[in-house]
Amino acid sequence: MGTRQLGEEARDQSGPLTVRAFFGLPLPERHREALGPFLAECQRVGPDFRWTPAENLHLTIRFLGQVEPSLAEGIADRVAAAQPAWFEVQLGETGAFKRGKMARVLWLGLRTGATEISALAATVEAECARAGLEAEKRGFHAHLTLARARPREGAVSPSLPEPPELEPWRADELILYRSRLGRGGSVYEPMRRLRLG
Repeated sequence: MGTRQLGEEARDQSGPLTVRAFFGLPLPERHREALGPFLAECQRVGPDFRWTPAENLHLTIRFLGQVEPSLAEGIADRVAAAQPAWFEVQLGETGAFKRGKMARVLWLGLRTGATEISALAATVEAECARAGLEAEKRGFHAHLTLARARPREGAVSPSLPEPPELEPWRADELILYRSRLGRGGSVYEPMRRLRLG
């Protein structure tokens, strides 16, 4: 990977400036706050995982990778022009993406909004394809990432506490984020906010 840290803005020897970018739905601040103690307890029982800080919690719609800002902005323009509708979201139960018996990602699923968020992801995916990005290899699965396993091969899923019961919220904003690697881990900065009508 060289001396450049993952998530930093990059300029190839001969190429333009690029950013590590993704589209996501933000969580309401009250939900982040409510999930803070839950994540702290999860961290205590699951030391083999890197737990997402509450301030970074979001629902990923599409990871773009290291791209030129103008390409990401162009995708955002076309998604905005499609005028996707707002919808209601409620978080559900815990789950895991596994390889065999080992968990690689721990997450919260959705109780409501899965169909609508999948439609939004399909709109974003279509515009990514139009922009020349490689298609996602895996099908979209709406989830809130809680943690990733520290070992590359995964880790045994810990017995997690019950997540807090959080009220549904109106998802009316899609954000194009830039990811930067700071001293304490990744920092997500909005590049563009798209209103969902």
